[in-house]
This record gives sequence, structure tokens and C-alpha cells, in this order.
Amino acid sequence: MQLEQVHTQPDPYAPYLLSQAIRVGGFLFVSGQAAVGDDGKIDGPGDFDRQADRAFRNLERALKAGGSGLDRVAKVTIFLTSMAHFGKIVELRRKWFSAPYPADTIVEISALYSPDAMIEIEAIAVVDGAAS
Repeated sequence: MQLEQVHTQPDPYAPYLLSQAIRVGGFLFVSGQAAVGDDGKIDGPGDFDRQADRAFRNLERALKAGGSGLDRVAKVTIFLTSMAHFGKIVELRRKWFSAPYPADTIVEISALYSPDAMIEIEAIAVVDGAAS
């Protein structure tokens, strides 16, 4: 099975030598999507709501670039720098996903790649054209 690298334009993660996503077989493995803007900087330092919205929009963009979408996500892992935002994550899951909701793991961590980052979301999704 061949690994296919997925690119977005712009790709603010390219300097870190990682792929936005990797497509293999009928699956898409999306790297952690933070609230990084097109300029490579964190969008909304100190503003969790703004960062969470940007992280979900970045996730959606990476999924589309890989031939999938939010409605095809099987599993997400959401990393938070504070579990105080757990309630907001439940709201966001309702906004960005629909039933059947993806399997999910939410983890509180001490830090992300930038001291300004408050959230990061990685996902595994089924790609278009994959068997049901």
C-alpha cells in the first residue's frame, strides 16, 4: 500500500517537516491541527473560542484536501492545555460533527508546540470512494 502526502495551500506546517495528512488505502490520517493561521502564527492567543474555531476549520481544510470531510471522521483526539474547556468541546462537537459522532479522546496536556496554542485536533477519516 502506498502512502500519499496531502498538502494544503498555504501549508504552515511544512517548516516542521510533517505532513498535513497521509492518505493510505481508504483512510486519511490527519496531523494535529492547531489554531495556526495562514501566516504560521497562532490565531487568537489567549482566546480559546477563537483558537478552537480555527483548529476545527484547519481540520476541515486538511480533510477536504485529502478527499474526505468532517462527516467521514471515524476518530478524533483533542489535546487541550486546560480541561476547563471540556464543556466548550462538547458544544463544538455538536457544531462541527453530526451523528454518528466520531470516537473521541480528549487529553489535557501541559503544553503544545507553541506556548500560545491551547488546542490541537488530530483525526482519522474514511476517504471518498472507500468502501462502506
